[in-house]
Amino acid sequence: MICRLRHFEMWPFERTSILDTHPQMSHRADPSKTDCTPNCDPVTMERRTFLGAALAAAGQLACAGPAQAGDKAAAPNIVYIFADQLRAQATGYGGDVNAHTPNLDRLAGQSVDFTNAISGCPVCSPYRASLLTGQYWHRHGIFLNDVPLSAEAVTIADVLRGAGYDTGYIGKWHLDGRGRLSFTPPERRHGFTFWRAIECTHEYNNSKYFGDEPEARQWDGYDAIAQTAEAQRYIKEHAGGKPFALFLSWGPPHNPYETAPKEYRDRIKEEDIVLRPNVAAENAEAARKDLAGYYAHIMALDDCVGKLMDAVESSGIARNTIFVFTSDHGDMLYSQGMQRKQKPWDESVRVPLLLRFPASLGSAGGKTDCLINTPDIMPTLLGLCGVAVPATVQGHDFSQDLVQGREPDADAALLACISPFGEFLRKNGGREYRGIRTRQYTYVRDLNGPWLLYDDAADPYQQNNLCGKEGHRALQERLDVRLMQKLEECGDKFEPGDVYVQRFGYTVDATGTVPIKP
Repeated sequence: MICRLRHFEMWPFERTSILDTHPQMSHRADPSKTDCTPNCDPVTMERRTFLGAALAAAGQLACAGPAQAGDKAAAPNIVYIFADQLRAQATGYGGDVNAHTPNLDRLAGQSVDFTNAISGCPVCSPYRASLLTGQYWHRHGIFLNDVPLSAEAVTIADVLRGAGYDTGYIGKWHLDGRGRLSFTPPERRHGFTFWRAIECTHEYNNSKYFGDEPEARQWDGYDAIAQTAEAQRYIKEHAGGKPFALFLSWGPPHNPYETAPKEYRDRIKEEDIVLRPNVAAENAEAARKDLAGYYAHIMALDDCVGKLMDAVESSGIARNTIFVFTSDHGDMLYSQGMQRKQKPWDESVRVPLLLRFPASLGSAGGKTDCLINTPDIMPTLLGLCGVAVPATVQGHDFSQDLVQGREPDADAALLACISPFGEFLRKNGGREYRGIRTRQYTYVRDLNGPWLLYDDAADPYQQNNLCGKEGHRALQERLDVRLMQKLEECGDKFEPGDVYVQRFGYTVDATGTVPIKP
């Protein structure tokens, strides 16, 4: 539930009614009353038709004149910051004794802290596609890395531009699918106009990016710090003008772990790292080595968060800016004897999610155990901005719940691996799966049947698999029924991965991975 010391203030301004195309009225599991049913048209409104209506509506905001700092009637700004592979457990405010994150801790004290934020398909490109479209992975088709998001996709940047916003993107993109170091021209940026980005790189100290010209530029030094400086400039230049939405995508703390600036690496000693109980003794040395670098990256990012908070506050727009910090997915880091992501365990699927919006949510901070999944972020942000959600969206809009301080009606988040690839190889246990994460349980099926069942309250490190055990059959059956309901709501038939690969026309290698182009 949401813990608050005061009632939330109401909507900062009136919704743009011309865009009100989303039929969702309830979060309850009733397939007849949700937009996520199997017979739902994934492109209820063609992108061009939608954008035409959206642009026509933009005048409603443009005619209102520039937003004034602290003006409750003005459309709020968005500063959306997301790291890569930063798990929910790796923050000071989250209780990790290894994490030195004073700025994130300060932000958490001013924000709604989503303690059950889930990255339901925990890998890079699938997260990004769901973030931008509000759709599930089998719907938008981005369930592998290095494939392009459809030109027909309706994204949050498209919608906000139609509502009169300036839009900007800085950092890692990973949605163009035409080469990791290739130029993404304006027509493939899905509504973002200001552009300082590259498809994908993790060479943090030798990092290139593109603006509007096809000649690559170079970030100065450690790219997250340079990208943060660019974001600070954007914020200061846009403060007090049209509302803006800035998305900043950092590469760290994604491996390579050892490449954070030396000043941060020197502050962490491997021998001081406290391991999670689900890291086996034989992996302890390797885990501590990787984790030392991982936490060094996080310290660097924490300083960057502080700079961005200062930029928003010194520009006089903090009250009416939706400031978000999160991550695309987590990292196993030897928990369960595994590494990286795609897996259904908490270290992979749980992410930090802090949302600060003083004008509507107050400044006292609080927690919610709402099961918010990646497709829910776009509609929730649009709802907080008073911009209606397009009918193409499958995720839930939790904005009214947040504003009114009530417990969201969401009891489970869907987990999925549509087709395993890369670091989740079949020969090492990789498999298709579908599951749910509830407030207390994790339940997962693979194509052969029930696979995992954990009581996350009694067993927070997921060390006791209850699946198929006596005394838990009734619970397993209830969770299985709920999983089937979630799949039905979203039109996911849970077929073998090859079916989806063929359906979307992808070419993959023997590991199920799309060959990476330079």
